Amino acid sequence: MTTALLISTYNSPDFLRLCLSSVLGQSVLPDEILIADDGSTDLTARVVEEFSAATRATVKHIWHEDKGFRLAAIRNKAIAAAKSDYIIQIDGDIILHKEFIADHIKFARKGSFVTGSRTLLDKETTAGLLRLPPWSELPMLKGGNRLPWLTPLMANLRSKNGMYVRGCHMAFWREDLMNVNGYNEDISGWGREDSEISFRLMNSGLKKRFIKFAALEYHLFHPEASRAMDATNIAIMQRARDGKTTRIPNGIIKE
Repeated sequence: MTTALLISTYNSPDFLRLCLSSVLGQSVLPDEILIADDGSTDLTARVVEEFSAATRATVKHIWHEDKGFRLAAIRNKAIAAAKSDYIIQIDGDIILHKEFIADHIKFARKGSFVTGSRTLLDKETTAGLLRLPPWSELPMLKGGNRLPWLTPLMANLRSKNGMYVRGCHMAFWREDLMNVNGYNEDISGWGREDSEISFRLMNSGLKKRFIKFAALEYHLFHPEASRAMDATNIAIMQRARDGKTTRIPNGIIKE
Protein backbone atom coordinates (compact mmCIF):
# COMPACT_ATOMS: atom_id res chain seq x y z
CA MET A 1 0.00 0.00 0.00
CA THR A 2 1.34 3.41 -0.96
CA THR A 3 0.26 6.48 0.99
CA ALA A 4 -0.20 10.18 0.31
CA LEU A 5 -0.56 12.94 2.89
CA LEU A 6 -2.90 15.66 1.57
CA ILE A 7 -2.46 19.02 3.32
CA SER A 8 -4.79 21.93 2.51
CA THR A 9 -3.53 25.47 3.06
CA TYR A 10 -4.29 29.11 2.32
CA ASN A 11 -1.95 32.03 3.03
CA SER A 12 -0.63 30.64 6.33
CA PRO A 13 3.05 29.95 5.56
CA ASP A 14 4.17 30.01 9.20
CA PHE A 15 1.53 27.47 10.20
CA LEU A 16 2.34 25.34 7.16
CA ARG A 17 6.04 25.35 8.08
CA LEU A 18 5.20 24.01 11.54
CA CYS A 19 2.92 21.39 10.00
CA LEU A 20 5.61 20.28 7.56
CA SER A 21 8.22 20.25 10.33
CA SER A 22 6.05 17.64 12.06
CA VAL A 23 5.93 15.66 8.81
CA LEU A 24 9.74 15.59 8.72
CA GLY A 25 9.66 14.05 12.19
CA GLN A 26 7.44 11.10 11.23
CA SER A 27 8.68 7.61 12.07
CA VAL A 28 7.24 6.50 8.71
CA LEU A 29 7.06 8.97 5.83
CA PRO A 30 4.23 8.93 3.30
CA ASP A 31 5.20 8.19 -0.29
CA GLU A 32 3.66 11.47 -1.48
CA ILE A 33 2.93 14.80 0.14
CA LEU A 34 0.27 16.82 -1.65
CA ILE A 35 0.01 20.51 -0.75
CA ALA A 36 -3.51 21.58 -1.76
CA ASP A 37 -3.14 25.36 -1.97
CA ASP A 38 -6.33 27.40 -2.29
CA GLY A 39 -4.60 30.38 -3.95
CA SER A 40 -1.81 31.45 -1.57
CA THR A 41 0.92 33.96 -2.42
CA ASP A 42 4.54 33.10 -3.19
CA LEU A 43 5.38 32.98 0.53
CA THR A 44 3.68 29.59 0.71
CA ALA A 45 5.49 28.38 -2.41
CA ARG A 46 8.82 29.19 -0.76
CA VAL A 47 7.92 27.11 2.29
CA VAL A 48 7.02 24.19 0.02
CA GLU A 49 10.32 24.55 -1.84
CA GLU A 50 12.29 24.51 1.41
CA PHE A 51 10.39 21.45 2.56
CA SER A 52 10.89 19.63 -0.75
CA ALA A 53 14.64 20.02 -0.37
CA ALA A 54 14.53 18.47 3.12
CA THR A 55 12.53 15.28 2.45
CA ARG A 56 12.97 12.21 0.28
CA ALA A 57 9.21 11.90 -0.22
CA THR A 58 7.62 13.12 -3.45
CA VAL A 59 6.17 16.60 -2.89
CA LYS A 60 3.52 18.10 -5.17
CA HIS A 61 2.33 21.69 -4.78
CA ILE A 62 -1.15 21.88 -6.28
CA TRP A 63 -2.32 25.49 -6.60
CA HIS A 64 -5.20 27.36 -8.16
CA GLU A 65 -6.07 31.04 -8.39
CA ASP A 66 -7.56 32.72 -5.34
CA LYS A 67 -11.26 33.10 -6.10
CA GLY A 68 -12.51 32.80 -2.54
CA PHE A 69 -12.82 29.76 -0.28
CA ARG A 70 -12.74 26.77 -2.68
CA LEU A 71 -11.49 23.97 -0.45
CA ALA A 72 -13.51 21.27 -2.20
CA ALA A 73 -12.05 22.22 -5.58
CA ILE A 74 -8.40 22.28 -4.49
CA ARG A 75 -8.73 19.00 -2.62
CA ASN A 76 -10.19 17.47 -5.78
CA LYS A 77 -7.21 18.68 -7.79
CA ALA A 78 -4.87 17.11 -5.23
CA ILE A 79 -6.77 13.81 -5.26
CA ALA A 80 -6.57 13.77 -9.06
CA ALA A 81 -2.80 14.37 -8.88
CA ALA A 82 -2.22 11.62 -6.31
CA LYS A 83 -0.57 8.37 -7.40
CA SER A 84 -0.84 6.59 -4.06
CA ASP A 85 -3.42 4.00 -3.01
CA TYR A 86 -4.37 5.62 0.29
CA ILE A 87 -4.84 9.33 1.05
CA ILE A 88 -4.50 10.71 4.58
CA GLN A 89 -6.02 14.19 4.76
CA ILE A 90 -5.16 17.02 7.15
CA ASP A 91 -5.07 20.82 7.12
CA GLY A 92 -2.04 23.09 7.17
CA ASP A 93 -2.80 24.30 10.71
CA ILE A 94 -2.18 20.82 12.15
CA ILE A 95 0.89 19.43 13.92
CA LEU A 96 1.29 15.66 13.81
CA HIS A 97 2.46 13.22 16.46
CA LYS A 98 5.53 11.38 15.16
CA GLU A 99 3.55 8.12 14.79
CA PHE A 100 0.65 9.75 12.92
CA ILE A 101 1.35 8.22 9.51
CA ALA A 102 2.40 4.86 10.96
CA ASP A 103 -0.80 4.66 13.00
CA HIS A 104 -2.97 5.40 9.96
CA ILE A 105 -1.20 2.78 7.84
CA LYS A 106 -1.82 0.17 10.53
CA PHE A 107 -5.49 1.20 10.87
CA ALA A 108 -6.35 1.22 7.14
CA ARG A 109 -8.91 -1.34 5.98
CA LYS A 110 -10.53 -1.90 2.61
CA GLY A 111 -14.23 -1.13 2.47
CA SER A 112 -13.95 1.79 4.86
CA PHE A 113 -12.82 5.37 5.33
CA VAL A 114 -11.52 6.96 8.51
CA THR A 115 -12.00 10.07 10.58
CA GLY A 116 -10.26 11.11 13.77
CA SER A 117 -10.15 13.85 16.35
CA ARG A 118 -7.73 16.65 17.21
CA THR A 119 -6.37 18.40 20.27
CA LEU A 120 -6.86 22.17 20.28
CA LEU A 121 -3.77 24.18 21.20
CA ASP A 122 -4.26 27.45 23.03
CA LYS A 123 -3.10 30.87 21.88
CA GLU A 124 -0.01 30.90 24.12
CA THR A 125 1.22 27.46 23.01
CA THR A 126 0.70 28.38 19.37
CA ALA A 127 2.61 31.66 19.82
CA GLY A 128 5.49 29.76 21.43
CA LEU A 129 5.69 27.34 18.51
CA LEU A 130 5.70 30.23 16.03
CA ARG A 131 8.70 31.73 17.84
CA LEU A 132 10.83 28.65 17.17
CA PRO A 133 13.54 28.97 14.48
CA PRO A 134 12.26 27.76 11.08
CA TRP A 135 12.37 23.97 10.62
CA SER A 136 13.25 23.33 14.26
CA GLU A 137 12.57 19.96 15.81
CA LEU A 138 9.22 20.42 17.52
CA PRO A 139 8.69 19.79 21.23
CA MET A 140 6.37 17.10 22.50
CA LEU A 141 2.93 18.64 22.90
CA LYS A 142 0.54 18.10 25.77
CA GLY A 143 -2.94 16.74 25.27
CA GLY A 144 -4.23 13.56 23.72
CA ASN A 145 -3.38 10.06 24.84
CA ARG A 146 -1.69 7.62 22.48
CA LEU A 147 -2.87 4.20 23.66
CA PRO A 148 -2.88 2.21 20.39
CA TRP A 149 -3.88 -1.08 22.02
CA LEU A 150 -7.27 0.57 22.69
CA THR A 151 -7.68 1.89 19.13
CA PRO A 152 -9.41 -1.21 17.68
CA LEU A 153 -11.99 -1.10 20.48
CA MET A 154 -13.05 2.43 19.44
CA ALA A 155 -13.21 1.88 15.68
CA ASN A 156 -17.02 1.73 15.54
CA LEU A 157 -17.58 4.91 17.56
CA ARG A 158 -20.41 6.86 15.87
CA SER A 159 -19.91 4.75 12.76
CA LYS A 160 -23.43 5.43 11.45
CA ASN A 161 -23.28 9.21 11.94
CA GLY A 162 -22.02 10.84 8.75
CA MET A 163 -22.03 14.24 10.45
CA TYR A 164 -19.34 13.19 12.91
CA VAL A 165 -16.24 13.77 10.80
CA ARG A 166 -13.43 16.31 10.73
CA GLY A 167 -11.99 17.32 7.38
CA CYS A 168 -8.69 18.07 9.11
CA HIS A 169 -8.36 14.39 10.02
CA MET A 170 -9.64 11.86 7.50
CA ALA A 171 -8.26 9.02 5.40
CA PHE A 172 -9.60 7.30 2.28
CA TRP A 173 -8.69 4.83 -0.41
CA ARG A 174 -8.17 6.92 -3.54
CA GLU A 175 -10.27 4.47 -5.56
CA ASP A 176 -13.25 5.10 -3.27
CA LEU A 177 -12.90 8.87 -3.67
CA MET A 178 -12.82 8.51 -7.45
CA ASN A 179 -15.92 6.29 -7.36
CA VAL A 180 -17.98 9.09 -5.73
CA ASN A 181 -16.24 11.75 -7.87
CA GLY A 182 -14.49 13.40 -4.93
CA TYR A 183 -15.69 16.48 -3.10
CA ASN A 184 -18.80 18.38 -4.16
CA GLU A 185 -17.65 21.67 -5.69
CA ASP A 186 -21.15 23.10 -5.32
CA ILE A 187 -20.01 23.67 -1.73
CA SER A 188 -18.09 26.93 -1.33
CA GLY A 189 -17.13 28.86 1.75
CA TRP A 190 -16.47 27.23 5.09
CA GLY A 191 -17.99 23.95 6.10
CA ARG A 192 -19.90 20.74 5.42
CA GLU A 193 -17.84 19.47 2.47
CA ASP A 194 -16.43 16.81 4.81
CA SER A 195 -19.85 15.65 6.09
CA GLU A 196 -21.32 15.71 2.57
CA ILE A 197 -18.65 13.40 1.17
CA SER A 198 -18.93 11.24 4.29
CA PHE A 199 -22.62 10.61 3.62
CA ARG A 200 -21.95 9.78 -0.03
CA LEU A 201 -19.16 7.35 0.85
CA MET A 202 -21.48 5.66 3.36
CA ASN A 203 -24.28 5.61 0.77
CA SER A 204 -21.88 3.80 -1.58
CA GLY A 205 -21.50 0.99 0.94
CA LEU A 206 -18.38 2.03 2.83
CA LYS A 207 -18.08 1.86 6.59
CA LYS A 208 -16.96 4.92 8.55
CA ARG A 209 -14.33 4.04 11.15
CA PHE A 210 -13.00 6.25 13.93
CA ILE A 211 -9.32 6.31 14.90
CA LYS A 212 -8.91 7.12 18.58
CA PHE A 213 -5.94 6.86 20.95
CA ALA A 214 -3.69 6.83 17.88
CA ALA A 215 -2.77 9.17 14.99
CA LEU A 216 -2.75 12.16 17.34
CA GLU A 217 -2.85 15.64 15.87
CA TYR A 218 -2.77 19.14 17.33
CA HIS A 219 -4.65 22.14 15.94
CA LEU A 220 -2.89 25.50 16.04
CA PHE A 221 -4.92 28.36 17.48
CA HIS A 222 -6.42 30.92 15.09
CA PRO A 223 -9.69 32.88 14.72
CA GLU A 224 -12.56 30.89 13.23
CA ALA A 225 -13.39 31.26 9.54
CA SER A 226 -16.57 32.98 8.39
CA ARG A 227 -19.60 30.69 8.37
CA ALA A 228 -21.66 32.88 6.05
CA MET A 229 -22.27 29.98 3.62
CA ASP A 230 -23.11 27.43 6.30
CA ALA A 231 -26.88 27.28 5.71
CA THR A 232 -26.44 26.75 1.96
CA ASN A 233 -23.82 24.08 2.50
CA ILE A 234 -25.96 22.30 5.10
CA ALA A 235 -28.77 22.08 2.54
CA ILE A 236 -26.41 20.48 -0.01
CA MET A 237 -25.22 18.01 2.62
CA GLN A 238 -28.78 17.12 3.61
CA ARG A 239 -29.70 16.41 -0.02
CA ALA A 240 -26.83 13.93 -0.24
CA ARG A 241 -27.90 12.27 3.00
CA ASP A 242 -31.63 12.12 2.35
CA GLY A 243 -31.34 11.32 -1.35
CA LYS A 244 -28.84 8.50 -0.78
CA THR A 245 -26.53 10.21 -3.27
CA THR A 246 -23.23 8.55 -4.09
CA ARG A 247 -21.72 10.27 -7.11
CA ILE A 248 -22.07 13.99 -7.82
CA PRO A 249 -21.59 15.72 -11.21
CA ASN A 250 -19.54 18.71 -10.05
CA GLY A 251 -16.57 16.87 -8.61
CA ILE A 252 -13.14 15.73 -9.77
CA ILE A 253 -14.63 14.99 -13.18
CA LYS A 254 -17.17 17.49 -14.50
CA GLU A 255 -20.09 15.40 -15.75
